[in-house]
Amino acid sequence: MSKSTAERPIPFRRPVVEFDALLGALPHPILVIGDDNHIVYGNAAAEAFLSTSTPMMVRLRLDDVVAFGCPLLALVDQVRESGSTVNEYGVEMASPKFANPKLVDVYAGPMGDGAPLIVIMLQQRSMAQMIERQLTHRAAARSVSGMAAVLAHEIKNPLSGIKGAAQLLEQNLSDEDRVLSQLICSETERIRNLVNRMEVFGDERPLTKEPVNIHDVLNHVRKLAETGFARGIRIVEDYDPSLPPVPGNRDKLVQAFLNLIKNAAEAIGDNKDGQGRIIMQTSFRPGVRLSVPGADQRITLPLMIQIEDNGPGVPDHLRPHLFDPFVTTKHNGTGLGLALVAKIIGDHGGIIECDSEANRTVFRVLLPLQDRSAKTGPFRRPVPVNDRSR
Repeated sequence: MSKSTAERPIPFRRPVVEFDALLGALPHPILVIGDDNHIVYGNAAAEAFLSTSTPMMVRLRLDDVVAFGCPLLALVDQVRESGSTVNEYGVEMASPKFANPKLVDVYAGPMGDGAPLIVIMLQQRSMAQMIERQLTHRAAARSVSGMAAVLAHEIKNPLSGIKGAAQLLEQNLSDEDRVLSQLICSETERIRNLVNRMEVFGDERPLTKEPVNIHDVLNHVRKLAETGFARGIRIVEDYDPSLPPVPGNRDKLVQAFLNLIKNAAEAIGDNKDGQGRIIMQTSFRPGVRLSVPGADQRITLPLMIQIEDNGPGVPDHLRPHLFDPFVTTKHNGTGLGLALVAKIIGDHGGIIECDSEANRTVFRVLLPLQDRSAKTGPFRRPVPVNDRSR
């Protein structure tokens, strides 16, 4: 072999890229629209997003997939007329295939100069909404905290005087008038209990955290529910037994998930004729990193706990305000239960979100991992439970 041949560099061979496979690997829905808004192509993410297979999708027009008057149609027309790329954020996309409208960011543009094809990429904003709503929930909780501190001082003390005076007057009243004094005492006690519940929001002390087995918490909550308010409702457990501990306060976590289970049971009520079902599910979701208040950097929230019920669902007008104080669908409710849950989960560095449709409501909690470098006490291994019905 000559010297010149030995020193000659080996030519670089570019790997063959299958563009269909490349588009199929993208996590965002991509659609290619032809003349008369006919769908020419949809990747795998578009199939999942629209719940329609590609062979069926290419038989349809975009007008058949989205609802009448959907802004996406106007964006496609704008791209076709201008011949330039259009980006639109926060577009509400409605479709007969969706139970509820979906909020998406839209990126649309023509395929080359003068080509009749238009490429659309959709990016769903579910995680962005989750963070935005969580910040709103925490701001609402802080507002209630300040109000609770005022109420505790300005209302509870006068209530004690009113109740004491009514009890003194009761001793010298006739039986007919004694009923009125007892009414005063019972109503002042009811107001006191309400203020006591609101005082919880004013507790801004940092939590004393330790490694908590989340399955121990859920099993304890299940036992309390089955012997009380959830009697007659089937509770299904679907746990990932390999989950590591959660850094938190066990009593607070019990209180939060007990409120969620109680809400689910009350939503089911007597409407299911013995077919009521609550699913308690845990899973591990690596890769979920979010910026939350109180953290200098993005933190990982891979532990997911879901509470699902087959009740009638949350009314549309209440969903954006579900975790706000004094928002409730119950006739005798105070609307503080879910606001308290949001505060407890926020104090643990997590987030909570609700998805609801007819006959299915899911409360989803994301929590951080226990810091392995921290000095912690003994930890009990998770209970190996999976798909167990009660």
